[in-house]
Amino acid sequence: MIFEDRDAAGRALADDIAQRIPRDGQDRPLVLAMPRGGVPVAVPVAERIGADLDIILVRKIGAPGRPEFGVGAIAEDGPPVFDRSVLKHLGVTEDDLADTVAAERAELARRSRRYRGDRPAPQVTGRTVVLIDDGLATGVTARAALRWLHSRQPRRLILAVPVCSPEARDLLTADADDVVCLYAPEFFRAVGQWYTDFDQLTDTDVDRVLRRVHRATAG
Repeated sequence: MIFEDRDAAGRALADDIAQRIPRDGQDRPLVLAMPRGGVPVAVPVAERIGADLDIILVRKIGAPGRPEFGVGAIAEDGPPVFDRSVLKHLGVTEDDLADTVAAERAELARRSRRYRGDRPAPQVTGRTVVLIDDGLATGVTARAALRWLHSRQPRRLILAVPVCSPEARDLLTADADDVVCLYAPEFFRAVGQWYTDFDQLTDTDVDRVLRRVHRATAG
């Protein structure tokens, strides 16, 4: 299964989510996208199920000297969540990553100012929440987001992605009420290999989508 782009992946995901969340008007769901890639995936899902759309801010914590290799993640104002087995394998302690964690907290604050302005983080208590990204490789960032959300006591918490590694899917089943992954290929190298168009998104791309959604909601 190869998705044309993130919008097409979101439309496919919306078909599945719509079967799990009836539009009965009694509980307006909340769809939360993980910027940047999760935002265009989340839009058609929110439209299909009649949900509010917002973002949750999460940053990967990279290994020393290998920032692309995630050993943990941090969501919003929550504590860092580490893959302790990976830390042990690398011979790295949490204290060794203190500077990296501080830098990622600063980036979370910058993105909050950029994407939200004066708006607070979304209120999730008592709501059905659907967390969306464009795909999961290790699942470490999604785990941090799920744990932050769980601490705020949603009524139901669903993780939904178009594609993921089987390991990430299995890892996260304990952190969500439901994990939806349309495609979990056995030989998984990177999320981008399952998209024809997987261009890197910018802050401007995220701003554009969020402004459009908020204008439509206000109107």
